[in-house]
Amino acid sequence: MKTGLDAVAPAVASLRATFDDGLTRPLDWRREQLRAMQRLLIEGEPELLGAMQSDMGKPAVEARLTDLSIVNAEIDVMLRHLERWARPERAGVPLVQQPGHATIVHEPLGVALVIAPWNYPVHLLLLPMAAAICAGNCVVGKPSELTPKTSTAIANLARRYLDTRAVLVVEGGPEETQELLRHRFDTIFYTGNGKVGRIVMEAAAQHLTPVTLELGGKSPVLVAADADVDTAARRIAWGKYLNAGQTCVAPDYVLVHERLETALVDKLRDVVRSFYGSDPRQSPDYARIVNERHFDRLCGLLAATSGHVAVGGESTRSERYIAPTVLTGIHPDDPVMEDEIFGPILPILSVRGMVEAVRFVASRPKPLALYVFASARETVDQVLQGTTSGGVGVNCTVVQVAIPGLPFGGVGPSGMGAYHGRQGFETFSHRRAVFSKPTRPDPPVQYPPYSKVKEWVLKKLM
Repeated sequence: MKTGLDAVAPAVASLRATFDDGLTRPLDWRREQLRAMQRLLIEGEPELLGAMQSDMGKPAVEARLTDLSIVNAEIDVMLRHLERWARPERAGVPLVQQPGHATIVHEPLGVALVIAPWNYPVHLLLLPMAAAICAGNCVVGKPSELTPKTSTAIANLARRYLDTRAVLVVEGGPEETQELLRHRFDTIFYTGNGKVGRIVMEAAAQHLTPVTLELGGKSPVLVAADADVDTAARRIAWGKYLNAGQTCVAPDYVLVHERLETALVDKLRDVVRSFYGSDPRQSPDYARIVNERHFDRLCGLLAATSGHVAVGGESTRSERYIAPTVLTGIHPDDPVMEDEIFGPILPILSVRGMVEAVRFVASRPKPLALYVFASARETVDQVLQGTTSGGVGVNCTVVQVAIPGLPFGGVGPSGMGAYHGRQGFETFSHRRAVFSKPTRPDPPVQYPPYSKVKEWVLKKLM
């Protein structure tokens, strides 16, 4: 259900008034809202799981693991550490400014806007909203119109469980998003693609509003000659085909040492069968492509490839089904290597060694995630030192995003800013510098006129 364009302006104004009244600043209010969001997730689970299943065929176990549980666990961390995070921090005071007391005070920014994508529609909306609440802000959440049933479910549950004076979910499509962006917010948090990210930045610039952009990119997997092929294949396949490949940190392509290419492809074929059976279309554990437009885009990539379909390749448009697919013989200039795939297609490229793999990655835009499978620590260090990415998984994929102590965010074209754990609290906070001095003593040496003696004293103190 659309919120309606006419309702946006008064809703934002109401949240601004709520923030100015100080409702959201007390830690008790923040804790109460975070616990209410946990109840929303637990008691609203059947409604949310059903909506995600309807929107994109998301299996219940997968949705619970990647959408609901991760938000609930992050809120546990927020509740456990909120008081410590919010406590003023002491800062050192140089001798020339003594006596005095310097602190950094964490203040909420004000009214935050969170714009979420469709691929993890609960997780990627409610987790940044929770971080905004944790920091003491009012917040507007805008779910994606591409998962309409989930959008409506979240909006209904938010009205039922959260304080509507301070927390609002606006439904609708691009028109509603554009209307929201016309208004002044104190911070904007956007997750999605770079094209829309630029639009968000342009709109934010009109009000000099700070933005956090969680974008994406082609997250590579580097498989060294000494990698455990069985484990690598299993973990690559799980990370790639989770949510039918519609994950911003999914392995996008693999650079494998030429000696292991055949073994890796064979293992990937075996793993896909063990995960989803001989016909993944019948598996209750395999999701669907979100809509026909994305389905056609992915099939177009398959049709344009110069390589060979080594695994999968089947598709059914009426069901928006594309099988878990592995491509070999790929050329670096193939269409499938140009942009983020965001689907269950995995290109494999062979390399002569990690030096070649590192140079390949370093020559391309900085990705959101990078994965390396190797036994030797020296090989891992070589990859880490020669590349840049938002995050890294060593002998694993995707799971780095579930570690609350690790900031999650991109670098360069894959995003700016980060959240999760304390970093989320910091993202939605202003670190205000406060310096306090007693009125006595008030030595005249710091005031003009400056004599030679004063100059000598000040020089010694500085």
